[in-house]
Amino acid sequence: MNRIDKKFRELKERKRKAFIAYITAGDPDLSTTKRIALALEGAGVDIIELGIPFSDPLADGPVIQAASYRALQKKVTLKKIFASVRDLRQATDIPIAFMTYYNPVLRYGVEKFIKSCKYDGVDGVIIPDLPYEEAKDLVQGAGREGVATIFLAAPTSTRSRLKNIVNNSTGFIYYVSLTGVTGARSELPPEAASNVRLIRSMTKKPVAVGFGISGERQAHDIAKVADGVIVGSAIVKIIADNQKNNKMLISKVSSFSKRLARAIHGA
Repeated sequence: MNRIDKKFRELKERKRKAFIAYITAGDPDLSTTKRIALALEGAGVDIIELGIPFSDPLADGPVIQAASYRALQKKVTLKKIFASVRDLRQATDIPIAFMTYYNPVLRYGVEKFIKSCKYDGVDGVIIPDLPYEEAKDLVQGAGREGVATIFLAAPTSTRSRLKNIVNNSTGFIYYVSLTGVTGARSELPPEAASNVRLIRSMTKKPVAVGFGISGERQAHDIAKVADGVIVGSAIVKIIADNQKNNKMLISKVSSFSKRLARAIHGA
């Protein structure tokens, strides 16, 4: 069984919601990414979403754009990230999903990409600029290798489109809580909860909510209605603010994540 499916099943049995944390691979460098990932697991994170740095991250706000730029400046490549995940797998079995744009996948080769995911220990892929209508090759290849294909549902998605997103997604459905790009927000749209309930009425697959979640109260409130909560920019900002002091970086990421884990698991 895929590690993502296994984790959601385990959490459901324990009546807990999933805490999914996003970090950008290679920010500030790949060796520190490994340390951050292990610290996140120790802090109570259930699934790690590992961002693949890209030069034109159209769904990302300034915090993650800057993280991608820093990683690219360090010559981080998809090949190096796969090797890093392979190394990380010697230390942890935590579920890992890549969040990437389609260009790096296409350049790498779709079939090769999926096989590398399977071989190196990546459990799922999220590709914001690849709609399910154009993802047949990826979905079929991922299905053969047991890699989850996680598609995004938006506040603007119609009911018929939501049904197709639900049908084509494996692992979980990623509900984007707001229109626009990633980035911490002080408030989330009031319709987020009702939209999550609508999606959950269509499927037994887990629904996780991301984009804009920055604090314990928001995370706790979302966890009451969703199966998982995704936090990215708030964590990436801590990394950016402490990149010159690795010890402080790990400590602050861990402390912040522990608070979020308590809020989410306690919902």
